[in-house]
Amino acid sequence: MTRKKVKLAFITNDSARKATFNKRKKGLKKKMSELSTLCGIDGCTIIYSPYESQPKVWPNNLGVQRVLAQFKRMLEIEQSKKMMT
Repeated sequence: MTRKKVKLAFITNDSARKATFNKRKKGLKKKMSELSTLCGIDGCTIIYSPYESQPKVWPNNLGVQRVLAQFKRMLEIEQSKKMMT
């Protein structure tokens, strides 16, 4: 059974928009955790929210700093190969 296609449109109801945002944020963190575990890679997520003043990070602040420091130590050519938009 397949999922139905999600209609991509602005959600006008504030509480529904916030609930949807939180569900998608939770799903994104779960997928990053799975990817990191299954592929044996270091990864991190930084999620900025209009509802919170500080961004949410996964796995934690120290883990994000370690991954970003490792990325910054790479040569520019190697960095561009590993970048995603």
